[in-house]
Amino acid sequence: MTTSTAPSAPLGTTRRPGALAWLGHRELQHYPATGARFFYLAVVILASIVLWYQYYVPTAVAPLLLRQFGLSFHNYVYIIVGANLAGVVAALFGGLTDRLGRTWVVIGGLLVVALIQLVAIPNTTSSAPFVVEIVTVGLFEGIILVATPALVRDFTPQLGRASAMGFWTLGPVAGVLVASLLGGHTISATSTDWQREFIISGVVGLVVFAAALGFLRELAPQIRDQVMVTDRDRALVELHARGLDVEAATAHPWRQMVKFDIIASAVAVSVMLLIFYTASGFFTVYLSTVFHRNGTYFTLPQANGIDTWIWAVDCVSLIVFGLLSDAVRVRKPFMVVGALGALVMMLLLISHTGHPTSGYDTVVWVASGVFAFTAMAYATWMASFTETVEARNPALTATGLAIWGGILRLTVAVSLLIMPLVVSSASKVVDNQRYQQYVPKALAIEHRYGPLIAIVQRHQHLFDQLATYPDPSKIPPALLAQAVAAAGGLKNLLAINAIKPDLAFLQKYQSHLVALQQGANASPAEWQHWFWVCFGGIAFFIPMVFVMKGRWSPSRARRDERQHEELVAAEMQRLGMGSGR
Repeated sequence: MTTSTAPSAPLGTTRRPGALAWLGHRELQHYPATGARFFYLAVVILASIVLWYQYYVPTAVAPLLLRQFGLSFHNYVYIIVGANLAGVVAALFGGLTDRLGRTWVVIGGLLVVALIQLVAIPNTTSSAPFVVEIVTVGLFEGIILVATPALVRDFTPQLGRASAMGFWTLGPVAGVLVASLLGGHTISATSTDWQREFIISGVVGLVVFAAALGFLRELAPQIRDQVMVTDRDRALVELHARGLDVEAATAHPWRQMVKFDIIASAVAVSVMLLIFYTASGFFTVYLSTVFHRNGTYFTLPQANGIDTWIWAVDCVSLIVFGLLSDAVRVRKPFMVVGALGALVMMLLLISHTGHPTSGYDTVVWVASGVFAFTAMAYATWMASFTETVEARNPALTATGLAIWGGILRLTVAVSLLIMPLVVSSASKVVDNQRYQQYVPKALAIEHRYGPLIAIVQRHQHLFDQLATYPDPSKIPPALLAQAVAAAGGLKNLLAINAIKPDLAFLQKYQSHLVALQQGANASPAEWQHWFWVCFGGIAFFIPMVFVMKGRWSPSRARRDERQHEELVAAEMQRLGMGSGR
């Protein structure tokens, strides 16, 4: 006997009374066929990539934003902390999508963020509105962080989950990649046009919003609130959906989901990703303030170029290792090997940080290695985590993801509060590095007035005393006579007085260069200290793998799959619906 389910609605639902009703009615009453399912997944992943790209646009132009809004490095960090704290609240709210649905959260987020990027931020001229706008983007990104992986889980059986989650995790990684790639090609070494990067991201966001509004759908609660191990479970899931009590299945969500395995694994991956938060938020600062030869640092386009290589490798690794994990049916070995490989590459990154022979290519290879291995661990962790949540209650997937999202954002916020205390020199370097643009002017002043400048420097204390008398007629005769003698005559003293603005500029310039040099000297060691913290986060991740669901052995995983197929066939026979294949 064969199944007799109604045909799926691949790009909509069975109710189409009109265009507005079609747009408003988002639920699919049948599990979609493979082609339609891949289409929905593609829309979700595209939306995720664009939202993360918009979130990371400030990273690509961070040095320009600091200059534009007069922000210190510490203030910039605190803005990012605020955005992440907003994301904590938003992520917990995202758990409500188990009951309220997921698609409108994604669609609304795309629209609001696109308008902020396109209209609000480019027209902002003071720091206070800029802070509000960045925090608002973080708020919506926190909600999306829960809604989009929940949609990926809904549309993906467990045996294809790692590759699907590998594509989903392209969101943050590809988002950083797009931001750095565009930054590397649209920002010159002397550019100040940071607004253009936000406008481009806003236009892209509106295009993807239109696509999501027209095509994005979600499964009805009765369908999504069940576990699907393989595509062959579709008929059985739809049969069970007819009698599923959604209200009962989603009752007391936090009580059901706040469990040790869920919390421990969420904390573990959050601290493992400390290096990702650091790179995505501050690698342009790190690269442009630590690596230099003959006093020349990486330019902003060069830093974005290195970021582009890093995130491209990360993107490829997420997909490759997700596909491999699904092929061999296990997650845990990939998580452990990925974490161990990342530890080795972190040691290399620490050793090369600030090393005088570490050039562009070396940094690319070492840093890319770190993220290739973390991608192996992270893509397979996402699959294993959703399976761990499903083992508790598949109807509360978004609630489980909300716990993870809240912990993740809180971990980011705390780590970013700590990082400036460890890398305190970064503020000195970033805040004073812009004075390097005045090198030509300073050299011209020194060349033109060298002898007079030498006189002032030899008798600095004396000329500091003279500066306390704005009115030259008030200078005591003895002090004036001493100044004339020190200057080598009245003519020289009058000449020195005539170039006082140039001397003041030169003094200020030199004080900033001293601070810059002090920061540059301390910066490599401090970044190394922070990378040891990141190393510890990766090491902590490894033992937490053992609390999660899933097999270590591919042969045992395949045996579980065969047993599941037999159970499905038996259940279909019991229901009088044939084999279900």
